[in-house]
Amino acid sequence: MKIKTTKKSAEKTVVTKKAAAKPVAKKAAKPAKKAATFTVHAEKGKSVYLAGSFNEWSTTAKKMAYKAKSGIYSATVQLAPGEYQYKFVIDGTWCADPENENSVKNDQGTFNSVVVVK
Repeated sequence: MKIKTTKKSAEKTVVTKKAAAKPVAKKAAKPAKKAATFTVHAEKGKSVYLAGSFNEWSTTAKKMAYKAKSGIYSATVQLAPGEYQYKFVIDGTWCADPENENSVKNDQGTFNSVVVVK
């Protein structure tokens, strides 16, 4: 918006410009996240966390809850479709998922478990 002053009067006149119609860019829809549940058998009272490529391999970001009825630790995370590597951290020890045959060798000389979310 411009303000224009004429010489003949001290009144200010507001001059507006009509905005040219710009095409609105549509944002690509993000794929819907899905619940992925991870479970591991460990003794009651252990400190069990889920670490993976989805949480920068944090050893404390996702604590797993003990389910007394089944005797397992469980955690659910929302993940977009894709492939993710993960491990469990049980009392400070990194463990691949013994129930998951899908794994890849990592740069530590051990294996990371792999889950694919579709």
